[in-house]
Amino acid sequence: MLIASTTFAQQRTAEDSKPAQLADGIPTATLKAEKLDADKIRALAAEIEKNTFPNIHSLLISRHNKLVYEHYWRGEDQYWGNPIGVVPHERDSLHDIRSISKSIVSACIGIAIQQGKIKSVDQKVLSFFSSYSAQDTGLKSMLTIEHLLTMSSGIVWNEEVPYDNPENSEIRMIFSPDPVGYVLSQPMEAPPGEKWKYNGGTTQLLAAILQLSTGLSVDKFAAAYLFKPLGITAFEWLKYPGTTMPAAASGLRLRSRDLLKFGLLYSNNGVWKGRQIVPAQWVKDSFKSHVKQGDHGAYGYQFWIWDDKINDKPVRVVNCVGNGDQRIIFFKENDLVVVITAGNYNKWQIKKNSAAMMREYIGPSAE
Repeated sequence: MLIASTTFAQQRTAEDSKPAQLADGIPTATLKAEKLDADKIRALAAEIEKNTFPNIHSLLISRHNKLVYEHYWRGEDQYWGNPIGVVPHERDSLHDIRSISKSIVSACIGIAIQQGKIKSVDQKVLSFFSSYSAQDTGLKSMLTIEHLLTMSSGIVWNEEVPYDNPENSEIRMIFSPDPVGYVLSQPMEAPPGEKWKYNGGTTQLLAAILQLSTGLSVDKFAAAYLFKPLGITAFEWLKYPGTTMPAAASGLRLRSRDLLKFGLLYSNNGVWKGRQIVPAQWVKDSFKSHVKQGDHGAYGYQFWIWDDKINDKPVRVVNCVGNGDQRIIFFKENDLVVVITAGNYNKWQIKKNSAAMMREYIGPSAE
């Protein structure tokens, strides 16, 4: 259920002006100034108000590194799987970003490699886990950091069933007394690097490697070396039940503007306000197709790369993706970065989703 937070007339006024210019480092401009068709964006907002695109909580559009559209809606939401009813969503609201957390973890790995704390993506995974040396055998001994980043580990894992199904491997990991040990103990079904399979456990291994290499848990490392340089001061990284271990694959909560900062950082090759925060080569490698994923896409370093069509023209769009239709969308061809948050958790069959918003309205609005 979505409840409109403004009238359509108020919405039109907002779209004819630029978003608020805050002291957060994000420049703002009007849609017209950055050559976006305001009528198309206005039409999209009207469809969101009518719930054609259901339960959207925020939509931010940036072009040419400037925020040109920002709006929030009330709607049903969850707090890491726990329903919290219909709630307001505002500029300062923290929102579950679910598996966009994985892209944040990837950025931290890239920074740690730049710092020399991790040697390279070619390091063997089991070399970090001396207490699990019994697992360092057979195909598993071939596992590298890059296999974890690209979800081509070959580890048996099942996230195809719903997340409320106890057979779901991520749910089993979450409630395990030893999440890292749970992942490492799973059998192998294919040689590493041979095929892609979605696996939040590999992200948890990346976070464990980060902590073993730097002495900082992923939330503290991100706070010091990614969030602080970006001016991100408000966030929450939820922990596994009964532990102090951050849920690396899905537990982060951020504000929509701060998601946009992360998007702009990657859109600008890891540079924010003249400072190289994430290595440029890491950004390039993250957006590169490392392994085929399905019939219409590929997977980078915890980033999705999808083939689509906008205005009947084939395009390749990079995405950070989270359950519930959380998105950071990079459309480099038209210099667009789009942030969407929503409350459609575990609803995989919705056709009018963020991809449809991009395909039908946002992409075609760019001149």
